[in-house]
Amino acid sequence: MKKCIVLANGQPPSKKVFDYLNSIGYDKLICADGGANSAFKFEFVPDYIIGDLDSIKPEIYDYYYDKCEIIQISRQNDTDVEKCLKFAYKNKFKDIILLGATGDRLDHSFCNLGITLKFFDKVRIRVIHQRSILSVHQGVATLKTIPGETISIYGLDTKTKFESEELKYPLKNFSLPFGTKESTSNIAITNEVHLKINGGKAFVIRDFNVMRKNGLL
Repeated sequence: MKKCIVLANGQPPSKKVFDYLNSIGYDKLICADGGANSAFKFEFVPDYIIGDLDSIKPEIYDYYYDKCEIIQISRQNDTDVEKCLKFAYKNKFKDIILLGATGDRLDHSFCNLGITLKFFDKVRIRVIHQRSILSVHQGVATLKTIPGETISIYGLDTKTKFESEELKYPLKNFSLPFGTKESTSNIAITNEVHLKINGGKAFVIRDFNVMRKNGLL
């Protein structure tokens, strides 16, 4: 399965996160426009820079001009992150880690989390921000875990029902509509958590550092 990192223009992670992701096969880097500014600070050379190019600094554009492929897409119907995801999908990347998706603008952060739902049927996208990693699930899901790991689960509407096995606070045909009820800071009690998500999709947020240290990514 082809893997890549998409680096957006929000708060980037530390360099050690990139190094870890590279070590497990996420060795292609696509920068969404101003994400190239962060790549430059880390002294990375992306494989691609994609977007309308209104956020990349002119001197950084000039630096990367002959070092990687720069694709300008001016249409405004898609965000720069969406342009990158469509490019990745077209080029048969199926497993994507989205970095820099959250930052000082809530609208951008909210939009980028929503993009994981929009592209759910096309590619696997996970969002890493500091200690957290977010993924989208539907239907039957088995999560490899360690006992004591914190797992938070969020539904989107009242139609989606949840059942769980091996969580400290079990879900028994519950709905978890956003803004009404949630399963924040639930806890795994064995090495596998089983979820049944009927009638919709869900956000699952876990501790990235725990997953990294235990090889669960």
